Amino acid sequence: MVHERRAVYALAALSAATFCYVTTEVLPIGLLTLIAPDLGRSRSEAGLLVTGYAVVVMIVALPLTRVTRRVPRRPLLAGALGVFAAATTVSAFATSYEVLLAARLVSATTNGVFWAVVFPVAISMFPANIRGRIVARLSIGNALGPVLGVPLSTWLGGQAGWRAAFVAMAVFGFVTCIAVALLLPSVTPQQQSAGDIGPMPDRPRFVVLLFATILAVTGAMGAFTYMTVFLLDVSGFAAASLGLLLFVQGSFGVAGTWAVGRVLDRFPLGVVLVLLGLLTAAMLGLYGVGASKALTIPLLAVAGMSFSSLIAGIQHRVMQVAPSTTDMASASLSVAFNFGLAAGSLIGAGLLATAGVRVIPLFGGLLTAVAIALLAGHEMSRRRGRNHTPDHSSWSVRPTPSRDAEKPPATSVRT
Repeated sequence: MVHERRAVYALAALSAATFCYVTTEVLPIGLLTLIAPDLGRSRSEAGLLVTGYAVVVMIVALPLTRVTRRVPRRPLLAGALGVFAAATTVSAFATSYEVLLAARLVSATTNGVFWAVVFPVAISMFPANIRGRIVARLSIGNALGPVLGVPLSTWLGGQAGWRAAFVAMAVFGFVTCIAVALLLPSVTPQQQSAGDIGPMPDRPRFVVLLFATILAVTGAMGAFTYMTVFLLDVSGFAAASLGLLLFVQGSFGVAGTWAVGRVLDRFPLGVVLVLLGLLTAAMLGLYGVGASKALTIPLLAVAGMSFSSLIAGIQHRVMQVAPSTTDMASASLSVAFNFGLAAGSLIGAGLLATAGVRVIPLFGGLLTAVAIALLAGHEMSRRRGRNHTPDHSSWSVRPTPSRDAEKPPATSVRT
């Protein structure tokens, strides 16, 4: 038997793995000005290293997750991390743009599988009544990627060349791969089956949640992609202060992700709606009073906190209402998120060129407001259509008899 302590260590290793993936996915953004001239390409071509990555994730996430459905989770996750680290190593020593792009695309194929299974595996190691807290703890790695991983990698690239940043992430990836292989417990068929089934399977809710995710991520990423331009041109901050401002945004995101885990199990849908409301208010506030430096800083902090926390909230909710298995549900969420990321940056670029950067937060706030209306409206319509007591588990969770309640909480897993 492996006690709860090992499960906690394994969770930390998985969180470190999410940090690797998030940081490496967007790593070229901070290194564009170094990669492009070194490989004799334009900055827009270098930017395809990020766009192409997201497109591959959207294409392969669902089919690869289905193909690997019966593969034991420990070797699957360790294998994905191993291929990721190897591809990142090839990226570091690529002698041409084509080799670098190919290595990035190989890494992207492992991304879709990783995100599909990492959350179901994590919650399978802990009691069912703290799944929301576990999702939030695992999401700390996601939140640390933008606030710690990308700035440090960009700094390292400026000091020692862009290849050094890729080498650092490859080494970290290999270390994380070994940690996952050693610490992650094997999951018995019974445990894997329990972790794969959502407690409230509901296809309509699941589909609506995916559409709301696309809207929210499109709006948020449209604003965040060009936030530095907004802070310079609208708020009037000096270029030297951008690093500190983005750190404020990211650090509040980390703190919010940690804090939301304390209430996510009790109010799964309520947390998502509140965070969407805060994100909407922050972005509309930036549009309205973004010219004021004093007001922009707290609004930036609220935007960072609410968006990072929202990702954890949506992930938890997706696994609750998954109509089939949580790994396929997570893969679908990965597709939705990457679609929103690509659409947001593309629409933001169009708005920047035509209407100016000031309207981009307005665009983002309106889309997140639509996401709130979609989620809340769907839930209300379902309740009005019922003749019995509403299902309180969507807004908040109350103790009810379930198959998990018939057996004691699992505090250990078998190897």
